Amino acid sequence: MINTAYIKHLIAEGEGQQLDFKYYISNAAKIAKTLVAFANSKGGRLLIGVKDNGNIIGIESEEEIYMIQLAAESYCKPQVKVELSNWSIDGKTVLEVYVPPSSEKPHFAKDDSGKWLVYIRKEDENLLADKVLVEVFKRKTSKKANIIRYEMPEKFILEYLTKNGQITFQQFYKQAKIPPYIAERVLVNLVSIGLVKVNVSKEGNYFTLKE
Repeated sequence: MINTAYIKHLIAEGEGQQLDFKYYISNAAKIAKTLVAFANSKGGRLLIGVKDNGNIIGIESEEEIYMIQLAAESYCKPQVKVELSNWSIDGKTVLEVYVPPSSEKPHFAKDDSGKWLVYIRKEDENLLADKVLVEVFKRKTSKKANIIRYEMPEKFILEYLTKNGQITFQQFYKQAKIPPYIAERVLVNLVSIGLVKVNVSKEGNYFTLKE
């Protein structure tokens, strides 16, 4: 009964920032996207054998465990740590996959075409991280010293954000009249030192001053 109550409580919460449901797993590349999104964000749980509407279908756990391990070890770079638990609910097996938040960000997921991409979790979706966020992850992992400058590009974006609230990467380099690589370097520095925040959305990423 404790096991039943635990899983049913999770399902009742619905999919969100740290919870995802899968009916079954047929593709290691697709599941790798979810694993790295959780690892690159605040961690999360994946329930296999549960439909999007919360109905428990159950699984054949051995095949699903193999697919999760294949995804975590061969389709994630670096490998994503997972903790697997089988739960019996009304005679059906639900596989719980816990992904802790990682200290090795960024994790890349290999898609069906062989391309390695970085994803993060935003509400109940896995969204592609932009290059600035990927470089911020790398900066934190490498513990490289942040170079603080206050030159024209830095002055422009801080004054722009103070006045207008937000800006996209493209708007920044076009309006500041600087090359994209300089815009990227400036944003990585400002995000890394905590002055600017990356906001990830389906419509496209944008930057705001950090509160």
